[in-house]
Amino acid sequence: MNSGNARGLGPHDRVQLRRLLLWQGGFALAAVVLAAPFGVTALKSAAIGAGVCLLANWVFALRVFRGYRAQAPAELASRIYAAEIIKIVLILGLFALAFATLANLNLPALLGTYFAVQVLPALFASRPASPRTANRD
Repeated sequence: MNSGNARGLGPHDRVQLRRLLLWQGGFALAAVVLAAPFGVTALKSAAIGAGVCLLANWVFALRVFRGYRAQAPAELASRIYAAEIIKIVLILGLFALAFATLANLNLPALLGTYFAVQVLPALFASRPASPRTANRD
């Protein structure tokens, strides 16, 4: 029995996941800072877009990468599908809540920040680590 996968992520997977979540957090912070000069509405909208993206991805990662067995790939596949559905419902619910309770949201700032935090970090996190930074992970 291989107990390495029974507890969840392997060492390489943990590094990749941590790297992606750190890049997303960095892009979220940068997007909110970049929105600040455009006023409180843009700042608030960017913060909500970034927060929704970060929370949804965190929930997805927790759901998918809790302990699983490599000998049960069908279980992992169904877990991924279920986590994606939960993620989509969470995103739609949080955006609906924001629009229902907050006035004057800036739609381009909200959605632009959401998409930037969702897509751009994956381009950077998937790059192989340089030999200099590989030992820090």
